[in-house]
Order: sequence, then structure tokens, then C-alpha cells
Amino acid sequence: MISAADILRGRILIVDDLAANVSLLTKMLSGAGYVNVDSTMDPRKVCGLHRQNHYDLILLDLLMPGMDGFAVLDALKAIEAESYVPVLVITAQPGHKLRALQAGAKDFISKPIDLVEAKARIHNMLEVRLLYRQIEKYNAVLEQTVKERTAELRVSEERFHRLTELSSDWYWEQDANGLFTESSGRALAVLGIRGDGSSMVNSAEVDGPRWHEPGRTSLDENIAARRPFLDLICGRTNVDGTEQYFQVSGEPIFSQSGRYTGYRGIGMEVTDRLREH
Repeated sequence: MISAADILRGRILIVDDLAANVSLLTKMLSGAGYVNVDSTMDPRKVCGLHRQNHYDLILLDLLMPGMDGFAVLDALKAIEAESYVPVLVITAQPGHKLRALQAGAKDFISKPIDLVEAKARIHNMLEVRLLYRQIEKYNAVLEQTVKERTAELRVSEERFHRLTELSSDWYWEQDANGLFTESSGRALAVLGIRGDGSSMVNSAEVDGPRWHEPGRTSLDENIAARRPFLDLICGRTNVDGTEQYFQVSGEPIFSQSGRYTGYRGIGMEVTDRLREH
């Protein structure tokens, strides 16, 4: 939250070509407790001063020789192209109020200046400006946090995949309909996965591999019941008569709402290991 002390510490710039007006506004702001008040009678210096000091509020007279307040507003908008232009214009011309607001000013003070009204408008504009800056800082911190967390997630995912590759021959994922959506290693070639993600392990084709029972049945039952399984052994007889055995582990995947979305797991060929025993 923005405190009263924060508002009184806001950086203010007074821009007016008349010394009497600058003196009046300076004394009013000083008397109200504002401690960071600058002024200039040269409108051509406004942009340079704003770049240097990043004012929270600019009190801008519209009718000035050489460069009027509307030209100053245009120049300030170029500096604050993606931000908030903190300008409160001062004018004695009623017709200039709408034009100033359309040019980018956030509020106005009419001449002759009513000090009570001026203090209220200045206070309100500073509060809005400081809140805006607070939001900008929060968004910057949030954006940086997201970048850091995303980088950490990428590192974690890379570590997971490296560990998976070390502990298994492949990693696999399938959707709720049993179609394989992601795989690594030799999963597609070993298991006979079609290009559309469907498995050929249950194929009735004569020239296809034949999976052994009860391993295949146990695998199907676990998936149908959406149960996790660990180191399940599945064997098959290939078309050339050779035997192959695979060790598979998997777990069901659920969305945040609890909806079942598929399975993921790891697998490895253990034919040689089983032969040794």
C-alpha cells in the first residue's frame, strides 16, 4: 500500500514560464509537506529533467512561449511510450482541458488556482502514479520469477530425462485412449508402434509378434484399473522364433481436476539378463 509519507516523498516538477506561478506552487507544495519539488521556466528542459529524475508528477502550464504545453506532452509521450505519463496541466482556457486530456494529460487545474482543489488533485495523482509504479515493479519481479522457475523446470526436466536414459532403454507416454503420444529411445521400434501412436502388440496379424501371457494380461489389467506398476516383465515371440523380454514400469497421469489423461513410464529389454539366470 502507498502511505501518506510515500506520497509526500513523490518527485514533482513544476513547469511554468511565469516566476510568480512557480513561486506560488512551490510554496503551496512545501507547506503541504512535499519534500522533492523541482521547477523550470524553460519547457524545452522538461524531457531532459524527466529522463534524469523520473518524476512522479509534472505540473505543466499549457500557454508558454517557444514550446507550449501540448508540444511538451507529445515529447513526454515519446519517453513514456509504454508507461504512464504523469502530467497535471494548468490552464485558464476551458477549451484546452479536453484537448490536454486527449493529448495525454491525466488531470487539470484551472486558473486562477484554487489551492484546496490543487492539493487534492496533486495528492490523488501522486497516489495513482505511485500505485502504478508499484504494479510495474511487482510485474517485473513476477516476470523474473517466472523466468527463473522456467529455467529451473528445464534443468529439472533435463536431469529427469538423463536419469531415465541411464536407468532404462526408453521413456513412454500414452493418452487416455491408449495411443502413444511421446517416447524416447527404442520404444517405437521395439514395441512396434504405428505412426498414429497405436500399438501393434495386440495385433492379430499372422506375421506380427506374439506377446506372452500372463505378463501381457497383467499389464493390460493394471492400465485398465489405472494402477501404477513396477518392474513388470512382458515377453514375446517374434516372427523369426526368437524370444524377447521387457521390464516395464508405469504410473497413471491425472489432471489437476482429477481427470485421467493416460500413462507414463519407462522400459528396458532384459532378454540377456533373464537368459543368464
